[in-house]
Amino acid sequence: MQEEWWEDVDMNIKTIAVAIFLGVVVVLSVVQMLQLNDIKNRISTTGMATANSGSGAIDTSGWTENEKMNYDMHGIIPARFQRGSPSGAGAGMVGGC
Repeated sequence: MQEEWWEDVDMNIKTIAVAIFLGVVVVLSVVQMLQLNDIKNRISTTGMATANSGSGAIDTSGWTENEKMNYDMHGIIPARFQRGSPSGAGAGMVGGC
């Protein structure tokens, strides 16, 4: 009799632990979703290389093929299109040919 009771308690503890774990995962997912949404809003409102009056699309019309490839593969926006960057070709470069 006592063993059956203990097995019920053990199963209840496992069920509660799984429910707590799932709750933590859901809460963390919601928090990260809100953080990503905030980052997207900040990028679209700062005007960093955006086109179409704030649609959030990146205007790559003045970019070289290499800059487009770096953006597509790595998400790198060229320094000359970022806010607060020094202007001019090669400004702030270190090394190179």
